[in-house]
Amino acid sequence: MKTDIKSRLEALRAEMDKAGVDLAVIPHADPHQSEYMSSHWHLRGFFSGFTGSAGTLVVGKEEACLWTDSRYFLQAAQQLEGTGIKLMKEGIPGTPEISEYIIKSLPAGATVGIDGMQFSINAENSLRKELNAHDIELDTTFRPADAIWTDRPALPANKAFIHELKYSGEATADKISKILNAINQKGADSILVSALDELAWTLNLRGSDVKYNPVVTAFLYLGKENSTLFIDEIKLDDKTNAYLTANGISTAPYDGVATFLSRLPETEKVLVDPASTSSAMASPLGNRMVTEKSPIPLMKGVKNEVQIAGIHAAMKRDGVALVRAMMDIEQMLSEGKTLTEMEVGRILTRRRSEQPLYFDDSFGTIAGYRGHGAIVHYEATPESDSTIEPDGLLLIDSGAQYLDGTTDITRTIALGSPTEDERHDFTLVMKGHIALGSAIFPEGTRGSQLDALARHFLWNEGKSYLHGTGHGVGHFLNVHEGPQNIRLNENPATLVPGMLTSNEPGLYITDKYGIRCENLILTVPAFTTEFGNFYKFETVTLFPFDIKLFDVNIMTEEEICWLNAYHKRVYDTLSPELNKQECEWLEKKTIPLTKDIQ
Repeated sequence: MKTDIKSRLEALRAEMDKAGVDLAVIPHADPHQSEYMSSHWHLRGFFSGFTGSAGTLVVGKEEACLWTDSRYFLQAAQQLEGTGIKLMKEGIPGTPEISEYIIKSLPAGATVGIDGMQFSINAENSLRKELNAHDIELDTTFRPADAIWTDRPALPANKAFIHELKYSGEATADKISKILNAINQKGADSILVSALDELAWTLNLRGSDVKYNPVVTAFLYLGKENSTLFIDEIKLDDKTNAYLTANGISTAPYDGVATFLSRLPETEKVLVDPASTSSAMASPLGNRMVTEKSPIPLMKGVKNEVQIAGIHAAMKRDGVALVRAMMDIEQMLSEGKTLTEMEVGRILTRRRSEQPLYFDDSFGTIAGYRGHGAIVHYEATPESDSTIEPDGLLLIDSGAQYLDGTTDITRTIALGSPTEDERHDFTLVMKGHIALGSAIFPEGTRGSQLDALARHFLWNEGKSYLHGTGHGVGHFLNVHEGPQNIRLNENPATLVPGMLTSNEPGLYITDKYGIRCENLILTVPAFTTEFGNFYKFETVTLFPFDIKLFDVNIMTEEEICWLNAYHKRVYDTLSPELNKQECEWLEKKTIPLTKDIQ
């Protein structure tokens, strides 16, 4: 593989020479600006060997570098070893921004090559502005994979299907009406929807084009007079065609967007979200373009009553599946059977797939044993797969896509007797988890204003984690969504009732262990006073934390009460769905903690 990467970089540089490009920038992106995408668009992975979901490859005539964030530092270091590609750790002092690196590397008059289909309007404009200031040209038509990647996977051709109203809770016609009203207030007549999850939510359509993300590869134009879905016709059957027609949606070829946009009346104003629309896709609009945030993420992010009921039902089924999976794992270890990280993922998938309304996992299971747990987004491969023994810590981050909800849960498990350091660190992480989950906050609060609650106890001891504390979660959609998040970085989106967000502080000790404790939390009203409306979080995930890992000596009575109340709710909710043996197992896992009993 390392040899393949080197030869691919040589071929890339040859294409750069042909095109007059001095440096190429290859992001992990598709024309829809997706976080996760079909394998057809894994260009950065093809040229670098790095498989993480975030990162950008920069290739010059002599040097190649890859930028990625803290979630992938360890993984990238391993996958880039022997390729000649230098790892650039984003957010670490001394690491230059990509634009800064380019400017220092190239003289005036040089040319940077990108594929405008892979760059959002914002990303291209930002890069162009930086380069123009130093007389460096930007070529947005550089597509080297066309000549090099001869066995490139085709675009997905999977069938789309209708997400029924009994699950979605809101009709497509009503959603379209709301969207058109919202864009009209922004001075637009129509909207081009590029983001696949926005399109799926709007039309109540789902698919299987992207692994773990039930989306359909298409573009959507919504206008006052007519609306068009740009999609490969092979993806539609008679039922979905009739459904689209009934909702006033015509269809056109997937690659027909640019021509369609170029033929719109000169007076029409089309809203495009500059963060989720590729620059190449929007360019035919010219002066017709209105660059504003799409109103859809907020509409999609606030779950309705039907969706919330579905989320609770999905969490219950997921909890049942997790009980059975963990019992399987413990039994294999107690019987001395070989258990690997990859097998943990298979067990979880098998148990979840037994549940009604299961569609798929919501992401590849992260089962990190000992040092692998310190790799934040670790996913075991046949080469890295570790055998799990009845000792040490095992971090399991997993989730599922059910027709009525999406789940995402992380538990850290002690497979033997945990060390004092492991118990201490775990308890610090849980204290932050409890603090955030217990927060009460006024209307208008942003996630960045709450993030420190989860980090406070770690910071007191000079410890921290570099990833965000919480991300939005879709409803039978992408496990990562906006507009809200909980992280140190500023984000103008406020937390409002109906938003589903993760609560996942962690701590990672390189080569030793990783700790992460994740539940999903729903923003709900708390109370109203003369000072306004106040909100709180309702924890919806249902599965116990490992009581062996708690050091009650550093916990307050309030924290112990929170944990015991949560565990009681887990038992009371799940036990009616379990057999006697499973109930006995769960009862042991939810024994109340006290200061006297550890």
